[in-house]
Amino acid sequence: MLSIYNSLTKKKEVFKPIISGHVKLYVCGMTVYDFCHLGHARSMIAFDLMNRWLRESGFKVLYVRNITDIDDKIIAKSVEQGLPYQEITKKYINEMNIDADALGIIKPDFEPKATDYIEDMIGMIEILLEKGFAYVGDNNDVFYSVQMFADYGKLSGKSLEDLRAGNRVKVVEAKKNSFDFVLWKAAKPNEPFWDSPWGKGRPGWHIECSAMSNKLLGNNFDIHGGGQDLQFPHHENEIAQSEATHSCKMANYWVHNGFIKIDDEKMSKSLGNFSTIRSITDKVKPEVVRFFMLRAHYRSPLNYSFEQIGEAQKSLTTLYLSIRGVEKSSSYKIDWSNPYAKRFKIGLDDDFNTPEALSVIFNLVNEINKTKVDYLNSQNLLISLANTLGLLTMDPEEFLQGESNLSLDIDGLIKERNMAKDGKNFEAADKIRALLLDNDIIIEDTPEGTTWRKK
Repeated sequence: MLSIYNSLTKKKEVFKPIISGHVKLYVCGMTVYDFCHLGHARSMIAFDLMNRWLRESGFKVLYVRNITDIDDKIIAKSVEQGLPYQEITKKYINEMNIDADALGIIKPDFEPKATDYIEDMIGMIEILLEKGFAYVGDNNDVFYSVQMFADYGKLSGKSLEDLRAGNRVKVVEAKKNSFDFVLWKAAKPNEPFWDSPWGKGRPGWHIECSAMSNKLLGNNFDIHGGGQDLQFPHHENEIAQSEATHSCKMANYWVHNGFIKIDDEKMSKSLGNFSTIRSITDKVKPEVVRFFMLRAHYRSPLNYSFEQIGEAQKSLTTLYLSIRGVEKSSSYKIDWSNPYAKRFKIGLDDDFNTPEALSVIFNLVNEINKTKVDYLNSQNLLISLANTLGLLTMDPEEFLQGESNLSLDIDGLIKERNMAKDGKNFEAADKIRALLLDNDIIIEDTPEGTTWRKK
């Protein structure tokens, strides 16, 4: 039985879909004005893993991950570069897809862009105005009246008293209360705009996800996910808007992945430790980044450092070495009654516990290396379990050797070294091994012959 930690109830619950055998999953995606960073990578990988495991468990999944393609940062970038905002968003949607593909992310069933759902947002705002949950300010912005929604704070645990006491933001005079939030922004000079009953303007951030999830998944759906930083105010405001509009629960399960730090500090451009996915995958294979993320439980805080990514590289190398020379059988199917497969499933069924699932995989590697019993079947099981996590998807030689930009004739040197060994000229053989090692090439003698890999 699959159980999921529900941020709404603050406890782990047995997962019960609204429609048996089906799952409707919505995840807050990227605001496309720059390259994706490590925080985006964590969210993409966490929910990709959930999507994979739900499908592996037999569910028919409808997965929606939105794209915010209009907001203040996008407009600022447009002005800075002197380009239409559409050119900015088109470029970074393409860059996002490059990163996602590299990380092994299965494409969501729908990737709605906010600007394609403006009419749906306007329709929701009109209902909220009719019901008395929203009002038009003197500046023609439309605001949500937080105090009108009795359950406000049920996700984050924040009360209106907490919000009043903690409010340090300059209050917009058009607001009735400082904690009210904007649904529709009146157009400013030289900004993109759309026509609405309240004049030209554009939507606020929070209303986007409410409108898109409702349009594609309905008034009530199974799982809503995103980064922990979105829990308040974004997801809290989504609940307030959606449930006030439709008079029913928005999502049954709210799931949030944990924060990521860089060298034990919060990732921030101001601290100079802001790392993009691209800056890391230029140095290590993207699957190493995926493995690094999956080593931690998706809800746990995760610290990125050069040392940590190096450890991930070593561990993943161990897995690839264990399947070197093996071609997975296309007809192989996981036998879930197998003790290793059973433990793997128990781990992932327990709130997608990837550290436990990975420990099973490494136990299986140790068993393969120790006993050599049913070797090929065990290696096929290993590959299949890892593939379920989106790992071991590369050809082992490609992962272990990669593209060599060295001028060395590696295969020729290995042949020369082996001839020296056969002639008992061990000094010459050792010199060749040392030369290769100096160039980050490790050679390994096996019963099948000598192989090599990058250090």
